[in-house]
Amino acid sequence: MNSLRATDGGIVARLIPIARTPAGIAVGENRQEARVPLEGLFDWIDRTFAPEDEHAFVASIRDLELLARIGWESAFPDDFDEGSVLNAEDLPDDVAEGLAHPPVTLVQCSACRRLCVNGEFAWKDKQLCAWDYHAQVFGRRGPWHEGTYEERHFETLPACAYVAEPLLVELGVKPVLMGVDVEETTARAVVNAVLQADPARPYMAVRTAIGICVLREAPAPSEAGA
Repeated sequence: MNSLRATDGGIVARLIPIARTPAGIAVGENRQEARVPLEGLFDWIDRTFAPEDEHAFVASIRDLELLARIGWESAFPDDFDEGSVLNAEDLPDDVAEGLAHPPVTLVQCSACRRLCVNGEFAWKDKQLCAWDYHAQVFGRRGPWHEGTYEERHFETLPACAYVAEPLLVELGVKPVLMGVDVEETTARAVVNAVLQADPARPYMAVRTAIGICVLREAPAPSEAGA
C-alpha cells in the first residue's frame, strides 16, 4: 500500500501477484486493489499475512501504527521494484531478487492452477507451470524417440523456456546434452550424433532459450531395480 491516509473510511491495498518457479520469483504486471477499513487494517493483515506462513512478509505493526498516525502517503510508482518498497529489508531474498527483473504476465496453470509465467511452458495449447509441464512432457507418456530424428521431427520438438534439472531428477530423467546454441543444421547433426550412439534407448530433444537439449528417458522400474 502507498497510503495510510483514510478516504471514505478506508485505505487501498494494492496486491501484486508473484509466481514461484524453479528459476526464481516472477513478479506479475497486473495489480489488484482491496479497500480495507483503517480501523480493521491490522486484523486484515493478520488474516492475509499469517505469521506461520514463512513466505508472508509485512512491515512491523509499530511502523504501520506510526505511519497511520501521521497519515503517510506516497505516489504509487509506475515502475515497481525493490527501491519502491519502504521496508525492503523485510523482503525475503528471493522476492527481492524477483523485483530486480521486469514484471511479466502471469497466468494460472491449466493443471494445478498455480501462477506461472505466460508462454514459458505451453503444451497442447495449454499454459502449464514448470512442474506440470515436466511431469506431462518428460514423464512416461511424453514424446520419447528411439533412434535418430528425421528432418520432420525437428519441426515439432517440444519447446519451453528452460529445463529444470531438479525436476528431471524427480522423474529419473537424465539430461545428456544441455543447450546446443549453434546454427540449426549443426545443432541437428550434434543431436543425431548423440542419439545414434545409443539407438535402443528412448531420448527426447527439446528446444529451450539456450538451444536444443537432449534428455534420456528414465529406465523402466524393472530395469531400475535390476
